[in-house]
Amino acid sequence: MPNGKILYLVRHADAAWMKAGLGDFDRPLNDCGKRDAVEMGQRLKAGGTLPSAILSSPALRAAQTAEIIAVELGFPVDSISFAEKIYEATIANLIKTIQSVGPHHTSAMLVGHNPAMTWLINHLADGHIANAPTCAIATLRTFSGRWEDVGSATADLLDFDYPKRPMESNTRPVSGGNLA
Repeated sequence: MPNGKILYLVRHADAAWMKAGLGDFDRPLNDCGKRDAVEMGQRLKAGGTLPSAILSSPALRAAQTAEIIAVELGFPVDSISFAEKIYEATIANLIKTIQSVGPHHTSAMLVGHNPAMTWLINHLADGHIANAPTCAIATLRTFSGRWEDVGSATADLLDFDYPKRPMESNTRPVSGGNLA
């Protein structure tokens, strides 16, 4: 599968609780979420990650997560694409978003929300992840070199990392499909 594309699926970091007058769409990251996004960006950078495209939900907590990770990776923040259909998305909408990535991109990062991100990871990699915690990042390699071919069971899960993952397991890649 040397010609497969790399896809990073990111659940936004921890957000502030809803307050009076503040809608769900406008919830910002809390301090823990900001720290976790920095940490996960640093982990990706240490692993040599630099996606050629970042697509994010425009909801504040997802946008902030995408921007913080982009800064840590040295990715230009003004190059992040925001897609309304990532917010409160269905698997079908998320797959359409991935399929719309330009063919010249060898890797892409999608920043969104649960439960859709957990469902999408399992759908694409035929996996069994019970829940993607806040700021979790799943790294997948597609079976095809074309984004248009992304769909059900069309990728291998290479890694699944999240802020509170035990440190000794941070350096071990995950084998596809066998996650509890």
